[in-house]
Amino acid sequence: MNAALLSLTLAFSLLTGQYAPQQGGSQPLEPKLEARVQQLGKQLRCAVCQGVSIADSPASMARAQLDTVRELVAEGKTDQEVVDYFVARYGEWVLLEPTAEGFNWFVWLGPVALVALGAVVIWRQLQRGPAEPQPAQQTAAPAAPTETPSKEEEDPYLQAVRRELER
Repeated sequence: MNAALLSLTLAFSLLTGQYAPQQGGSQPLEPKLEARVQQLGKQLRCAVCQGVSIADSPASMARAQLDTVRELVAEGKTDQEVVDYFVARYGEWVLLEPTAEGFNWFVWLGPVALVALGAVVIWRQLQRGPAEPQPAQQTAAPAAPTETPSKEEEDPYLQAVRRELER
């Protein structure tokens, strides 16, 4: 019975988004600011979970980072200032979407370039059409049947195989 209640409680908490408790010292902000905190949290990568935002991660490190976002928003910082705060401390890796500048253009344009290259290759193959059969070379005189080599010229292994087949 206890296991069923625990399972239902866990399922309900996951459905309502209450799966990660806040840190002890953080207080939720008014709904408008809290929505902004969650939106900023969705842009920042969790250092522990690798590929999950701090708003979605249940890790205590992510909770602490989200509390930091909450504090910065409460202080009146802009979204860009909050993002810059985390980039200054963790590097550009902390952003779930890399900025489209410098070397990061390869991340943004690489898949587009590969799809375009694939389309060009497919288009060229379709333009060629099916391979045409090569016309057989015709000689003036029909080819003479090949003569079988004499028994003395044959390979000893081939001679052994033929003897076995004759049995």
